[in-house]
Amino acid sequence: MMKMTKNLLLGVVAVCGSTFQAVACTGISLTSRDGSYVQARTIEWARGVLQSEYVIIPRGQQLTSFTPTGVNGLTFTAKYGVVGLAVVQKEFIAEGINEAGLSAGLFFFPHYGGYETYDAAQNQRTLADLQVTEWLLAQFSTIDEVKAALSSVRVVGLEKTAVVHWRIGEPSGRQVVLEIVGGVPHFYENEVGVLTNAPGFEWQLTNLNNYVNLHPGDASVQKLSGITLQPTGGNSGFLGIPGDATPPSRFVRAAFYRGTAPQRATGFDTVQQCFHLLNNFDIPIGIEHSQGDIPDIPSATQWTSAIDLTNRKVYYKTAYNNSIRCIDLKAIDFSKVKYQSQLLDKIQEQPVEMVKIPR
Repeated sequence: MMKMTKNLLLGVVAVCGSTFQAVACTGISLTSRDGSYVQARTIEWARGVLQSEYVIIPRGQQLTSFTPTGVNGLTFTAKYGVVGLAVVQKEFIAEGINEAGLSAGLFFFPHYGGYETYDAAQNQRTLADLQVTEWLLAQFSTIDEVKAALSSVRVVGLEKTAVVHWRIGEPSGRQVVLEIVGGVPHFYENEVGVLTNAPGFEWQLTNLNNYVNLHPGDASVQKLSGITLQPTGGNSGFLGIPGDATPPSRFVRAAFYRGTAPQRATGFDTVQQCFHLLNNFDIPIGIEHSQGDIPDIPSATQWTSAIDLTNRKVYYKTAYNNSIRCIDLKAIDFSKVKYQSQLLDKIQEQPVEMVKIPR
């Protein structure tokens, strides 16, 4: 049974942000030519080191949700083995997959989402927002199962200013976004394959219409008052794409980068492509703070993951070590493995391969 940590609320603020400017997550998804489906994302926190771990949940593990008053919420048993990437503590899985291939992750959603009011009399069906990913990965194999079961729980927040929404995907390539607004859940089919933060998903889709002029390649030569206007460099078709780190701008960039990315042959090729695409969304730590107020961390982007739902593999790299690491679910016996968590970086150090110059 998990123990209530003394600094739980501080941890919640750390994962979801004491100020919304400090948190930014960008998610994309791609399918390879061999049918492998990959969901990838970044996770950011700009106030210090975000304690991140990989978590292994065996089949049959009993789990209990936090509530604002303790470890006294919904209790459930894992039907499926799970591999997750957690933040602050092992129960708060931010991104993960189960052995059935269902994958899910949470994204910060400030000011626009809102859960049901906490009611201690209903603790037995109360589920903390930061444990929704853990719950659905442990219990379900399809999106439809999640949708059918959501009404059986009461999702509440552990910290009033911290609200999230979720991305849920299947190996088939189907993906939905779950947003809870005013205590009412809304599921959206995500055909654009992108998710960031606030405002809501429908607004983000509408906002894409403001960039209808963007296209890959170069803009055409134009005449203006007798002079010729021509591109000054490559990729002029994307001139005007927003370059800041706000959620709407990242959503637009991610949608166009994803939409113009060539389809790769295999799942692993696609995983590599996702990491390359998401390199464009690394947030430098300096832009998140006033001068003199910058913490000693290398990047606001603390880690990036890519999960191959088809081949049941979790890949990740971190701000401290850009080497890609992999956890293969098929190599885990979820009937025997122990419930455990390990730091993503045992040593926060970037390995460097020295090049030997031949004589």
